[in-house]
Amino acid sequence: MYVMTTATAPLPASVPAPVWARLAAHSIALCAVPSGLWRIAMASGVYVGYSDQVLRDVFDIPGWGIAYVVGLSVLTELAALFPLLLVSDRWRPLRPRILAPLAWTASGVLFLVALWQLVVAFTVESQTYMSNGTAQTVWGFAFAPLFAIPALMTAVTWSYAKRHRARGQA
Repeated sequence: MYVMTTATAPLPASVPAPVWARLAAHSIALCAVPSGLWRIAMASGVYVGYSDQVLRDVFDIPGWGIAYVVGLSVLTELAALFPLLLVSDRWRPLRPRILAPLAWTASGVLFLVALWQLVVAFTVESQTYMSNGTAQTVWGFAFAPLFAIPALMTAVTWSYAKRHRARGQA
């Protein structure tokens, strides 16, 4: 015999996410790919603009730096998949009253991280490690899509909150 409790009760049907929100959520996951591939190339020994000495002394590559750089790439991509929860009609591991504040917090943190990365990218110390020219241009193209993530995440979060607030009022 199956007994339905509040823990096993299905969530009420929600309004599906608009197409633009679905595209934005998928775009977030894609925005993280170029920088992850750049980091994996660095960990694999592909020349990305850092001298061998900088790789050894600053990034500990070869060594534990490889695990850090690859782990950071994997963690970044997993985090970039989070917005897909906000547009999914099938899988909801958290209730909207928990997921919405979590998403708003993530949006705020992403804006702060983006601002911090701009500061780091333009500091003198950061500029002295990487060689100028093509390597720096490739680095810029690989990391530029990350700056779209905070705005995309905020839009997806706003859409999610709006849909679930409307459902709660109905």
